[in-house]
Amino acid sequence: MQRIMLAIAVWLSLTVGAIASESSMPFLDNRFRVDETVDRITFLVYREDHSKPVTLVRPDGKKYYAWRHPSHVRWIEEPTVDVITIESPMPGPWQAIGKVTPKNNIQIISQLTLQAETLPQRIYQGEKLKFTARLMTDNEPLIVENILDRVNLRVVMTRYLEEQAQATAKVAPVPIVIGEFFDNGEGLDERAGDGIFTVELPITIEPGKYNVRITTGNGVFLRALEQEVFVYPTPFVTRFLQGEGDVPHRVQVRGEAATIETGSLAASIELQEPDETESIVQHQAGRDDSEMLIQFKDRHQIGTYHWSGHVYANEAASGRALVFDLPDRTFSVVGAIDLAKAEQMQQAAREARKKAEQEAQILAHRQEVRKKAIIAIAAGNLILLIVGGLTWWLLRRRKAVKASLPEMQLKMPG
Repeated sequence: MQRIMLAIAVWLSLTVGAIASESSMPFLDNRFRVDETVDRITFLVYREDHSKPVTLVRPDGKKYYAWRHPSHVRWIEEPTVDVITIESPMPGPWQAIGKVTPKNNIQIISQLTLQAETLPQRIYQGEKLKFTARLMTDNEPLIVENILDRVNLRVVMTRYLEEQAQATAKVAPVPIVIGEFFDNGEGLDERAGDGIFTVELPITIEPGKYNVRITTGNGVFLRALEQEVFVYPTPFVTRFLQGEGDVPHRVQVRGEAATIETGSLAASIELQEPDETESIVQHQAGRDDSEMLIQFKDRHQIGTYHWSGHVYANEAASGRALVFDLPDRTFSVVGAIDLAKAEQMQQAAREARKKAEQEAQILAHRQEVRKKAIIAIAAGNLILLIVGGLTWWLLRRRKAVKASLPEMQLKMPG
């Protein structure tokens, strides 16, 4: 039987700022000993590719399986690793049975805490925030290969209701996951595997008061940080002004004077033309201005245009940098209209419509006349048949009467 390559035991404590300690101990034959001071322990057991999960044997011989274990045991099964967390583990020698990879040490880490930045209490709808969190031990980020990528940090926001509103509400507010942290060096995350998790938070929810909860929900690390924030409406308005003739297309951005710091507005707008040609226009407001006008070079293409971009500003009260995404929007450009030709076309359409109506009337009249003629012909034929039949009957009748009279003979005297 192969030995455990690596098992990590995590002793979690709610005490923030306490001094952390680490220790490692050798063990043989996949055996290791749990000290009586350990309140919670996590084993990270590596095994051969696509092998069955290990069986964990307690000091008293009772066995834990991935598919059958008590509620105080949490088990994450991966193709090559088992992550097992046990609350109040039994002190004494434990054993892992399975096709584990050879390595013989165990680390015990105490006082693991979750640290996260504090969100601004005042955030804005449409804003995009960079937000970081760390799993800490001994005031340093916890960096353990193959375990951090299994930590699922999430930001969950729930609409806040006052007690009176909660009592009358028929449906409780639904928690909304607005972002997940990553330590992969992509997006806004600066470096992969440095123990600093980063999330890009798009604030797309409706304005109001919210409870924000930062959690680790993978069943291994269970920590939560909470705070309350207010989501305010977007502190600026955008207006698209479609050009005509020599006047170019424009985007007007106007910030709220009491919210946006004067002169801090800037924007980067991307325009996609009907032939999919893309152009980017960047502009910054003047030092004393709270609005700006961004102009595009119009190539007078006919079709549908797409535009989107980003708006940057500083909050007037705090000087906090604000970043907003502008959603994709469209507008259409049609060819110039010849009014005389349009009037001529409309007149032709009216005449054609009138002619069609007249033809329909004539056709209906013809059909009515034809119908009456057919009826008259049918009636005449019927009358002729009746008259002819009656005449024939009368002639036959007369002939029959003649035939029934006695023949009169004239005799001449001799």
